[in-house]
Amino acid sequence: MLLAAPAVVPVVLVLGVSLTAALGQSLGLMPFIGKPSLSLRGWSGAAAELATSVGASAYIATASTAVALVVGFVLAAYVLAAPRPGRVVAALSAATIPVPHLIGAGSMGLLLSDSGFLDRVLGLPDGFPALVGSPWWSAVIIEYAWKESAFVALVVIGSMSRSMTGMCDSAATLGATAWQRIIHVVLPLSVPALAVSGLIVFVYTLGSYETAWLLGPISPEPLSVRAVRLFGSVDLAARPEAMATALVSVAVGGAAILGGVAVLRARRDLR
Repeated sequence: MLLAAPAVVPVVLVLGVSLTAALGQSLGLMPFIGKPSLSLRGWSGAAAELATSVGASAYIATASTAVALVVGFVLAAYVLAAPRPGRVVAALSAATIPVPHLIGAGSMGLLLSDSGFLDRVLGLPDGFPALVGSPWWSAVIIEYAWKESAFVALVVIGSMSRSMTGMCDSAATLGATAWQRIIHVVLPLSVPALAVSGLIVFVYTLGSYETAWLLGPISPEPLSVRAVRLFGSVDLAARPEAMATALVSVAVGGAAILGGVAVLRARRDLR
């Protein structure tokens, strides 16, 4: 703990001051203009819209995380099971990680829009599904899953590349098929890495802004999009609502982290 203190203390300090300031602004105690006055208007003024934003953000984060975990595990299993061709897959997966989500979202827009590249290649001007701006947030989920599945795969590979080889060889010696080795050896060993990486992906997706803003529908707005819109509004009276929205996003992310850590600890204790 003492060794980590020089890095942890400044982060906690900055985060604490920022959250306190956001809470003060949401309650009207630190207004941008006018006199300070305690008010819950930032929280109750559009409670229904705020609840809808929470639902939209939770849906996007959950769906994106689930798809990323499945794709990432499949990629990791292939890389570990087939080392030579797997190196190419691992290199291609790693190449997507440094690409910013803004660039990825723009590329997905050009690829998946109604008159995009994929529509023209398939020749379906009238039958191509509306993925960009879809009420199901299809393009948003696809972009997040594409980017984050590579991260999940690399975390899984890095956490179990040493321990898996011997166990898989032992299982194969005992007559286990490739599918049985994946289900009974690879999957159980990768559960901790999948849980940690899934938690990171969920929290990141929950607070990410660019992809949902570029590829999602106008309404309902996720928490991040709503917070940025209200914060940049010409109506300065909307600033408390922006801060309240941001704090709700932090609260949901914090609850997810605490829940994930509790589940991991319970699983470790059972073992």
